[in-house]
Order: sequence, then C-alpha cells, then structure tokens
Amino acid sequence: MKNLKFVFAIFAVSALTLQSCKKETKKDYDPSQKGKMMLHFDNRAGADDLVLNTGTYSNALGQSFNISKFNYYISNVVLLNSDGSKYTVPQNNSYFLVEESDETTADVELSDIPEGNYSGVSFVIGVDSNRNTLPVSERTGALDPTAAGQDMYWSWNSGYIFLKMEGMYDSVSTMKMFMYHIGGYGGYSSPTINNIKNVTLSFNGTNAEVRKAKTSGPEAHLYVDALKVLNGITNVDFFANPMVMFNAYSVNIANNYSSMISVNHVHND
Repeated sequence: MKNLKFVFAIFAVSALTLQSCKKETKKDYDPSQKGKMMLHFDNRAGADDLVLNTGTYSNALGQSFNISKFNYYISNVVLLNSDGSKYTVPQNNSYFLVEESDETTADVELSDIPEGNYSGVSFVIGVDSNRNTLPVSERTGALDPTAAGQDMYWSWNSGYIFLKMEGMYDSVSTMKMFMYHIGGYGGYSSPTINNIKNVTLSFNGTNAEVRKAKTSGPEAHLYVDALKVLNGITNVDFFANPMVMFNAYSVNIANNYSSMISVNHVHND
C-alpha cells in the first residue's frame, strides 16, 4: 500500500510539473494582432559618432581622412521570432535608404508586424536583382531614380549604388578626394559583379516585444561603423584605390561592409 501511495504521489507531482510547464510555454502574445517596430541605424566611426566633413579619422593603414557622404540601402527585412518562426516584411515596403546627411532616414519603422518576441533580424545591404530590373515606373519611394534614389543610381549602368562613401584623404602635401560607389547585383543577361550582402543579427538575448497595445513599439539600436568599409578582410589604401565604382576591387569593399552593422541594444519602452 505504501508503494502504491508513493506511485500516486509521483504521478501527482509529474502532472503538476507538466501543467506548470504548459503554462510557462504559453505565448503571451497573439500573432493575429499587429504592432510596429523600429530599426535605428546609428552611423559611427569606430567608437565615435560619425561627423561629416569636420571629423578626422584614420584607417588601418594609418592614413588620415574625413567623410563627406555616407549612404547605403537596407532591404528585404526579415524579423526572427524567438519561437523559431520568421516574419518577412512585404517586399514593396522593404527598401530603405539611410543617409548620414539626413537624420530622419536613420529610423526605419516597420508597421503591421505580427505580435511576437523577436530575437533578431536579417536584411540585405543593397538592392536585389528583381528590383534592379523592374520597369523604372514601378520603383517607388527610396528606389525612385528620379527622386529619393536619384543620388544612388547609375543611369549609365541601370543599377543601384548599394553604398556610397566619399571624402578627402591626406596625401602629404594636399588633401585629395576618395570616392567609393559600390553596387552590382550579379548581372541581367550575363554574370557580373555581385555585391549584394546578406546580414543576420541577433539581439543578444533581449527580445523586441511587438504588441498591438504599444504606441511606439520596440526599437533595435544598430551601430553602423563606417571605418569597417575601409578596414577588415581588405585594408583599403587610398593612394592605390582612391576611386572605386563598378570594377573588380569593389568586391573587397563590399566584403568589408558586410560586417559594418552590429546590435548595440534593444529597448521595449
């Protein structure tokens, strides 16, 4: 009888434990409800804030320079839920141009996001081949080559510039200009340079809690280190390569900027 009571006791404890686990794993959100989320792109130069024109920086080769322009495209945004699911932002609403000269472009607001606890994000630095080859009349918003995207489009090459960095470097006796306009989506009718870069970032253990009731939504604060465009897999030499556009060397710069973005923090207020 004692053994039987012991078995019943074990069964009762197991049932309570199982019930407790079920309560713990119950979702505290409803994916059928929609909220919003912000991605904030904070352009930096190493540990410092990026300052156009007046800021003075050094690359990995010890060459002194300043930056007068720093623009880049972010597209094809996918939010990674902590439960393993993903939410892909509709493609028509998933192209953003960040310009250091215009602080309003630093905030990318994502609307109509299913409620969830998002643990990371993935996106493309650049513009995919489909959008590069659409009729111009169908490219709107940040991609409009006659308006917002005009400064980031090669009319002679019918393609977008994914990242544009310009400035002046110290050439001993005088300051000289450097200009890096990096693009290339792989080619339309034949293979060419492909500098589209896919980036996946974890929120480092903090979930972005998207809820319908939140008026502002959570924000993922991302650091974008402009120095990494020049330093990394290839340390760019201004003297050897002051002007880089649609040529083979652009691949080296694209490989560098694929790691320029990191997560600083996420807040849910």
